[in-house]
Amino acid sequence: MGNYRAIPQGLMTVGEVAKKMGVSVRTLQYYDKLGLLSPSAQSEGGRRLYSQREIIKLHQILSLKSLGFSLEEIKSRIVSLETPQEVASALSEQAEVLKAKISALSQSLSEVLALREEVLKMGVVDFKKYADIIVNIQLNNENYRLIKYFDENMLDHIRQKFDMESGKKFMRSFEDIQNRAIAMAEREVSPESGEAVALAAEFWALIEQFTGGDMSMLPDLMKFSLSVDDPAWNERTQKANAFFEPALAAYFARVGASPFDDSSKENKENMEDGNDGGDKR
Repeated sequence: MGNYRAIPQGLMTVGEVAKKMGVSVRTLQYYDKLGLLSPSAQSEGGRRLYSQREIIKLHQILSLKSLGFSLEEIKSRIVSLETPQEVASALSEQAEVLKAKISALSQSLSEVLALREEVLKMGVVDFKKYADIIVNIQLNNENYRLIKYFDENMLDHIRQKFDMESGKKFMRSFEDIQNRAIAMAEREVSPESGEAVALAAEFWALIEQFTGGDMSMLPDLMKFSLSVDDPAWNERTQKANAFFEPALAAYFARVGASPFDDSSKENKENMEDGNDGGDKR
């Protein structure tokens, strides 16, 4: 009891302040170490004591901290503001910081929910694919939903062949060519016309860009196309392919060479098998 008698009226120990204000003793000690809030008195027994003035200041610190201000900001500038205009300006700045944080958190929430949907559709645990999906979601690449349909060999090829920017550029080009093919079909442009053959040449150049000229990848691309369980993607792809098949045939006839000659017979048969399998489905 002697220790308590030695404490002047109106002063409180660190433990009493912590209990009263709902913070930990360690927090108060840390604030003291930072020079943000230090006890103003000391008892005869050497206990550090807080006055009502420090209690009020602690209340201010905790209130500002709840608004997102850092302890360094509170220490270096907030508590030294002298006019309402200065305080309002500081609060406006903090409002912008909080808006940015809210936007970032909202984006993170959207990414988490999108990944959750893909994880459930995949039905297996594959963190390498998860990483690819997350990156593409963050890049606002709407084609992230296709990643789960690629096998590991194809994904490794894509990772080695493209970086983030070139991958997005490739997909934009692919979608543009698909759209143009569908538009030509709707205009009833003949697949053997010069316009259609020119587009087929662009399309084939894109295929060669993706494969690096390795025609053995064509069956895998066909299998990927048949495996996609996305009605919108499938409808779009079927419409474009229905136009490209005769257009490519016309293109190969004009250039006098085809990737499906005798030396590529096995690839052609594999693709035909893939098409048959698609029809049976």
